[in-house]
Amino acid sequence: MSTTPRTGRRDVLRSTVRVLSSWPALWVGFAVVHAWIILQAWVFGGQILGDVGLYEWWVRTGMGQGWWPVFGYDWVYPLGALGPMLVPALLTGSTDAYSWVWMGLVTIANGVAVAVLGRARPHGSAGVWFWLAFLAALGPIWIGRLDGLLAPIILVALLVAVRRPALAMTLATVGAWIKIAPGAVALVLAATASNLKELLRNVVLPGAAVTAVVVGVAIAGGGQDNVLDVFGEQGDRQLQVEAVAATPFTVARLWDPTIQVEYDDVIYTYEVLGAGPDAVAQALDVALPVAALLLAALVWFTARRRPDRVGDILLLGATAELLALIVFNKVGSPQFVAWIGPPLAAAIALGSRSQGTRRTWFLPALGTLIVARLTMEVYPIRYGEFLGGWPLATTVGAVRNALLVALLVGAVVRLVQLARTRRTVSRPR
Repeated sequence: MSTTPRTGRRDVLRSTVRVLSSWPALWVGFAVVHAWIILQAWVFGGQILGDVGLYEWWVRTGMGQGWWPVFGYDWVYPLGALGPMLVPALLTGSTDAYSWVWMGLVTIANGVAVAVLGRARPHGSAGVWFWLAFLAALGPIWIGRLDGLLAPIILVALLVAVRRPALAMTLATVGAWIKIAPGAVALVLAATASNLKELLRNVVLPGAAVTAVVVGVAIAGGGQDNVLDVFGEQGDRQLQVEAVAATPFTVARLWDPTIQVEYDDVIYTYEVLGAGPDAVAQALDVALPVAALLLAALVWFTARRRPDRVGDILLLGATAELLALIVFNKVGSPQFVAWIGPPLAAAIALGSRSQGTRRTWFLPALGTLIVARLTMEVYPIRYGEFLGGWPLATTVGAVRNALLVALLVGAVVRLVQLARTRRTVSRPR
């Protein structure tokens, strides 16, 4: 029987998809991406691994002198961050070895997330390839930061959120006690709970249990006075040069030499100085929690209007909340972009044609990949040029920030669209 060229091409395409969907192909892709990321981390050196050196100093000082963050002094991170920082210190005796083990720890965490993602139905393998493409586009910044551990936690929490919300809440709370971003997932889980009983059982109790353990450890170690000081530490910061809200000032530097960017050697970041940036930073202190609560209210309303789409609503809500944590944040560190990949990867893996997955997620997924690549272009590739106010680097940073705002607006618009049409269908159990 003869075959037409079109049929032959279709068979080749099916075979290619089948091969790429296999676990050997997924793990080869995982290994290649992570090997490249680790190589880039060493190439860029302190730009990527500088924070890892701080992690090592904090925990080795604690181990050697008994002077621990939170237990002995205010800290920029929640208490739970000490856990992953401590692991490489217990296993190594040198700075290079600490960095290697740290990157290995992040790689293992991401491997667990990929294993869960690849088993998601109906399109787990597509979700894995998107996730790997996103990490490669973002570059090495995530592997040298706590955010490299947070992203897999967020991803797994979102993958299990509909069927196992209590587990998702446990993961989100653990993540939030390492760094606050996974708290966005906890907020969305609360907003999508269908009734008070579900809220208490699946959100309040798991979150309270994890929090009780962390606070109990703090009290046992004498750190009860500092366990919540991380919020005050953030409040004292000024407008970071990479922040979305700093864009008007960084662009204005192209023609206004009076706008100053200076290094803060206490928190190791570059900040925009002046009355205008200070006013924006103070406004963002209010705007961020207000935006988070308004988005949670929108998610709550939409989930009640469309219980048949609770999975999409949860992922859209998480996307919007995580984007809001970047857009309305006066701290604009490049590794924050790692937060927004997980809901997109989960949506691709869990979506289907009947749910309108392509309509809802194709453009956001493409936009997120572009944002990730532009982020790497700003940091670490052109960071010196960006700080110096060079036109190309400044333009790249401004476009990236505009895309982040567009992604947030798009998520909100889609939630509103879902809320405008009501369906009386019982939500899946």
